[in-house]
Amino acid sequence: MADLAGMLGVSPRRPGSPLHLIRKIEEGLPLSSLDRIATRIAPDDPGFRYRIVPRSSLARRRQQHGRLSPDEGARLARIATLWGFACEVWKDQDKARRFLFRPHLLLDGQTPIEVGLASEIGADYVRNILSGLLYGTAV
Repeated sequence: MADLAGMLGVSPRRPGSPLHLIRKIEEGLPLSSLDRIATRIAPDDPGFRYRIVPRSSLARRRQQHGRLSPDEGARLARIATLWGFACEVWKDQDKARRFLFRPHLLLDGQTPIEVGLASEIGADYVRNILSGLLYGTAV
């Protein structure tokens, strides 16, 4: 959780405690968290952030209070977690990016990033594929 908090730019009060991060997500992560993650995952795609937060919602957030909704923050944390795990498995950001953005046979030709963005269940499935790669088990 500390790694996730660091990726999101939210420093935990007590290292190892997920409660601070959960509260931050519920209060609304700063928009800078979205910018950080989008730039890390898809540095060449300025529109990637709109897959996490729709363009009109993001424009409204920037004008109003500069924070993500709890649902948007949870989606961002979900994708940041997948990113971190993919980087751990592949040991290389470019390889992790290729995995996340390339259609995958076990996902009916969808990309892992699409499936992970769609739902928590989809993200779990992508994590299972990554676990199989990391631990050498057939998926």
